[in-house]
Amino acid sequence: MGENKRDIWRPLAEGRPPQIYEPGRLIYLQDTQAEQFYYILSGTVKCFLSSGAGSERTLTLHHSGELIGEAAFFDRQPRVSSAVAVTRCELVSVDRQHLSDVFSRHPDLAVSMLEYLARTVRLLSVHVDGTLLQADQRIARYLLRLTPEADGTIHCTHEEIGEAVGVSRVTVSRVLGDLAKTGAVSTGYRTLKIIDKATLHRMAEADGR
Repeated sequence: MGENKRDIWRPLAEGRPPQIYEPGRLIYLQDTQAEQFYYILSGTVKCFLSSGAGSERTLTLHHSGELIGEAAFFDRQPRVSSAVAVTRCELVSVDRQHLSDVFSRHPDLAVSMLEYLARTVRLLSVHVDGTLLQADQRIARYLLRLTPEADGTIHCTHEEIGEAVGVSRVTVSRVLGDLAKTGAVSTGYRTLKIIDKATLHRMAEADGR
């Protein structure tokens, strides 16, 4: 969730060869026990919810330098979502013994992990609150939570954004079109760039309830 700017989690890869996941391969399943979490060395991972009826809802996309599956790992409860490789991924599996070894060599990383988990809780609270917002506000908040590549590119489709915030692809296209006209974002094939964060912040915080 935005930690790849400094890649502070790199020590988690020490002494651990990465596992390769080809596109479409499941990394972990909803409702299973979390004996490990994962550090993404490269690639893109999608986290999603599954219903009993077989439908899926995308939660977010994670990229190089980020963590996945850590919440269930730390609270020792079944996973609340599934994860699948979107692109070819290199992942480092982190179990409790390995994490303890890393923390003993890098004690400052334990503090960073506590801060990261606290921010995660805050973001989840914002996400729950966001279900009460107008579509454009929900889309703006979601875009601000996404982590861009080094050149500012965010890899996502209109359908993925819609699934993540609970609106139709048509609505996402309309909102992004309006934002592009104002110069707040630029859009490409399955990509976008945030040009003017201030505009998105104003839209996200607007009182439109």
